[in-house]
Amino acid sequence: MSRQILLDTETTGLETRDGHRIIEIGCVEMIDRKMTGNDYHQYIQPDREIDAEALAVHGITQEYLADKPRFEEIANDFLEYVKGAELIIHNAPFDVGFLDYEIGLFNKKTGANQPSLKSICTITDSLVMARDLHPGQRNSLDALCKRYEISNEHRQLHGALLDSQILGDVYLAMTGGQVTLSLMSVQESGATEVNAAGIRRVTIDTNKFKVIKANDDENASHIERMTAIEEISGNDSWKKLFHVRS
Repeated sequence: MSRQILLDTETTGLETRDGHRIIEIGCVEMIDRKMTGNDYHQYIQPDREIDAEALAVHGITQEYLADKPRFEEIANDFLEYVKGAELIIHNAPFDVGFLDYEIGLFNKKTGANQPSLKSICTITDSLVMARDLHPGQRNSLDALCKRYEISNEHRQLHGALLDSQILGDVYLAMTGGQVTLSLMSVQESGATEVNAAGIRRVTIDTNKFKVIKANDDENASHIERMTAIEEISGNDSWKKLFHVRS
C-alpha cells in the first residue's frame, strides 16, 4: 500500500527568520493513487500579525483565527497523521521549513522531542518534478492546471486544503494519470512495470471483455455517413479500412 499526502500551508509571511508562522495546514490523503477522503485540515492561531502581502494571497484574517488552536495544541495529531507517508508538496522547502520551524518551537515550549518532517516522512517536491518535465516553462500550480487542462476556476484565493486538492489532480496528471480502471484493480489487470518517469504500464486481458459488433442497420448507416463525407472531401481512403468496394 502506497500512502501519499498532498500538503500545503498558508502563513503570516514569507520568512521564519522574521518570526512568521503557519496559519493553515491542508492535507489530502491518497492511497494507491486514489483519494481516500481521509484529509486533514486545520486553521491555526499564530499569535502575531499577518503581512498585508500574505493576506492578499490567502485572505485569512487575524479576526478569523482568533479562536483557533495554536500549533502546540495540534502538533501531535498532525505529526501522527503524516507519519510514514510520502509528502508531496509544491515548492517543498518553503512548507517543510515552516513546519520544522513550528515543530522546533513546539519542542522548546513543551519539552517534547518531536523529530523533523524528513525524519518521519519522505518528501517529494512536485515543483522539481514539474521543472524536470517542462524545463524553461512556468511551473506554478496555476500554470500546471492550465497545461494539464485542470479546472481551478473555483479558487478565488489560495487556501491550503483547496491547493492540496488541486495539487493531487496535477500530480496524477504529471505522473501518468490514474493507473487502474474503476472496475478493475491493478492485480486483476496485471501491472507490468514502472518506467523512469514513474508511469506504471498496465496490461489488460482483453479476453475478459465482451465484443459487440455493429449490426447490418448500423453498418449501413455508417457507410451512408462516410459516403456523404467522401462526396464533400473527395477522399475515399476510408473504404480501405472498412473493406468497402467502390
